[in-house]
Amino acid sequence: MAKTVLKNILQILIILIFNNFLAQKTPEKLPKNAVNDTISKKDTIVVKKEALDDILRTKADDQRRDIPKKMTFLNKNAQVKYQDMQIDADYISIDDNKNLIYARGKQDSLGKIIEPVITTQAGKKYETNEFSYNTKTKQAIAFNARTEENEGVIIAQKTKKYNDSVFAMRKADYTTDDYFIKKKDTAADYFMRAYNIKLIKTKNKSQIVTGPIQMFIEQVPTPLYLPFAILPFSDKRAAGILIPSFGEREDVGFFLNGIGYYQPIGEHFDLKVLADIYTKGSWNVRPQVNYQKKYRYSGNFTADIGTMVRGIKGLDDYTKNSTYRINWTHSQDSKANPFLTFSASVDIVSTKFYNNPLNNNYIFNQNVLNTQQNSTVTLTKRFLKLPMTITGTASYSQNFATGLADLRLPQMNVAINQFYLFKSRTGIRQGLLENITVNTGFNLTNFVNTQENELFKKEMWDKMQTGLKNNIALTTNTTLAKYFTFTLNANIDNALTTKTLNRYYDPVKNVTVDEINKNFTGYSTFSTTASLQTTLYGMLKFKKGSAVEAVRHMMTPSIGFTYAPDFSSPNFGYYKNYYNATGALTPYSIFEKGIIGSPSSGMVGALGFNIGNNIEMKVKSKSDSTGVKKIKIFESLNLAGSYNFAAKDHPWSVFSINGQSSFFNNKLTVNTSLSLEPYKIDFSSGQDTGVRTEQFGHFSVQGFNVQLSYPLSSEVFGEKTDYAKKYSSKGEVRNENYYFDDDHYAHFNQAWTLNISANYAYSKGLSRLANKIASIGLDGSIKLTPYWNVNGSTHYDMVTKQLAYTRIGFSRDQRSFTINFNWVPFGQYKVYDFFIGIKANILSDALKYKDRSFTQPNAPF
Repeated sequence: MAKTVLKNILQILIILIFNNFLAQKTPEKLPKNAVNDTISKKDTIVVKKEALDDILRTKADDQRRDIPKKMTFLNKNAQVKYQDMQIDADYISIDDNKNLIYARGKQDSLGKIIEPVITTQAGKKYETNEFSYNTKTKQAIAFNARTEENEGVIIAQKTKKYNDSVFAMRKADYTTDDYFIKKKDTAADYFMRAYNIKLIKTKNKSQIVTGPIQMFIEQVPTPLYLPFAILPFSDKRAAGILIPSFGEREDVGFFLNGIGYYQPIGEHFDLKVLADIYTKGSWNVRPQVNYQKKYRYSGNFTADIGTMVRGIKGLDDYTKNSTYRINWTHSQDSKANPFLTFSASVDIVSTKFYNNPLNNNYIFNQNVLNTQQNSTVTLTKRFLKLPMTITGTASYSQNFATGLADLRLPQMNVAINQFYLFKSRTGIRQGLLENITVNTGFNLTNFVNTQENELFKKEMWDKMQTGLKNNIALTTNTTLAKYFTFTLNANIDNALTTKTLNRYYDPVKNVTVDEINKNFTGYSTFSTTASLQTTLYGMLKFKKGSAVEAVRHMMTPSIGFTYAPDFSSPNFGYYKNYYNATGALTPYSIFEKGIIGSPSSGMVGALGFNIGNNIEMKVKSKSDSTGVKKIKIFESLNLAGSYNFAAKDHPWSVFSINGQSSFFNNKLTVNTSLSLEPYKIDFSSGQDTGVRTEQFGHFSVQGFNVQLSYPLSSEVFGEKTDYAKKYSSKGEVRNENYYFDDDHYAHFNQAWTLNISANYAYSKGLSRLANKIASIGLDGSIKLTPYWNVNGSTHYDMVTKQLAYTRIGFSRDQRSFTINFNWVPFGQYKVYDFFIGIKANILSDALKYKDRSFTQPNAPF
């Protein structure tokens, strides 16, 4: 025992002597990574920095530690937690020498990964086959990594993480296929592949920047390439490339239609620059600016500027035309200023713009059929205390058939609010006097009809006409004998103009000459009307048990007498006479061809009548809860005409009949009108234009028009089949249910629509030969499958026996994108157009597939 005690004392002495020797040794220079804990100026303790910045927590079903190699191995349900990162995998190894964590997913017997490595960091989940992370540099490398960003997912063959903000990827596929993202399908219906991608993430947003990128559809590569792409993942607007459609037109060749770029400008503006490019030399540039200020105003400005090239240079069919279109729309929010509003709808085009359309949308939307274009700018001022409204307008109208343009600049209307001429004594208005209302105001107009090349030139200002017109309308009414309404109207027109007409016949040139005199003059006219109206009801009931219970007829007859003096009388001075080519004394109005119109000639003492009819029928119906159903035979059927007691000849006017009705549960709509000439038309002179005789009672048809429209659909011809009861086998594809019969054929509700329209017009007037227009139009769509839709429209001219405008369209609705194809097979513009568009809203700014901007927040992408 003494030896043991002596041995222990000796060991303690050796340790004390060794520690004393260390304490007296001169300290070495501190390393850079050393931490100084200074107790005094002479005594310093040096501690090496830890290899890890935080505690590394591990767990697994099987853990093994190799101390010599400083390695840790985790197998089955392995998990590592370090700082804000968590790694879950089937196998994880930790190398303390290299500061490296390696993870691998679960493998099958052939070595294929069947369960991925799940890495979660900062609330973001990543799936990879293999993953390695350096705890010292905080860089990571992943293979076959799956990264979800907002509505999309990126799968990269190799991903390197430089830091928390920058990721570099090689051979990466990006898709927004929701089924693939939610792992309902192992393959995406489309993806875009880039061999080099950089993912940049910040606190507020992230974005992908790629090199050349190619689109794949159902694993098949397409020729759709982009030289680069910037895909922003943010709720805010961002710049991006506008994807074009492509196709071919017979007259201008192959094309890209609508390729361009989108750029937001500040909070209230955005800009699009689109281009249409054709292989035969035609081109078009379309800048578009949208603006919006909430609760104040919104609008847009667009332009089309291009050159249309047709034919081959050097040949007779070669043409080259410059075209333009300028469009501006502006609307003011009604809450911004209820007393001052401004609106604009300006659309100015070159004369042959629609004959040379470079934007194919004008063809598919049938704008090429336009024969007139109108533009209007309006400023309206209302007052809080004054009972009036002032409206200033500038308008411009183009007629492509004549090449003429109508310009009204400026035009001002002052309207006085309606008021009662006399106050009510009792508070309840009774009688003719107390019910007299007055409507008045005046309208100032500057108008010119001129050629487009004369606009704002001396020729235009010489033709400019100025007119001022005031109208005073007095109206009153009362009830007579309980069932009759008596109405009395009086109208007074006052007009001023700066130009009058002087007409004479020039025997030398054998023409009638119209001279315009610049002088200030005007006229006043007045007329009065008294009318009486009532409503009559009639009911025809059928015997009990009959399918038709009753027919109701409502008639609204009215008669009115109108008086106006003969303003062509020399006493007024509004009309003059000239001798025509035959020497006959012919009257004319000095205000003829003027902007304010001409006073009427001849005394009017006419008795007019109007008979309105409404006929309905009640029939028994099992589908109606009441057991009775109303059917409208005639919604309206009106007969109108007049007899002028003061007329020297032809006192009867042309009779007009107008009707409207609907049948088959209000599906078939019919509108018709008929004009009857009561006097015989004489063509005995051999002229193409006849003369009205005094022989009354012939009632020849001078005009007839009928329009029909009938919308058909699969629902009209029967209810939807209940496949759930009819077939026992059921399957689901992309949220659509299919039912299968015993032969394994799929069944679904095949919806279709077909709108049929027909129009027939007959007009003759005093002509020997009548003009006829007859056409039938079809417009419909049908679903061949739940995701294939065919639509189209066509019109057949029964007079020329030719097909008019015809369009056929196909659309394919994929899970995450759509395919559209439009085709005009014949006519002046033969064109087809093909387009692929991605649905995901996350790509709405980067790859725009419709004209979308902040002014259209809910527009589909």
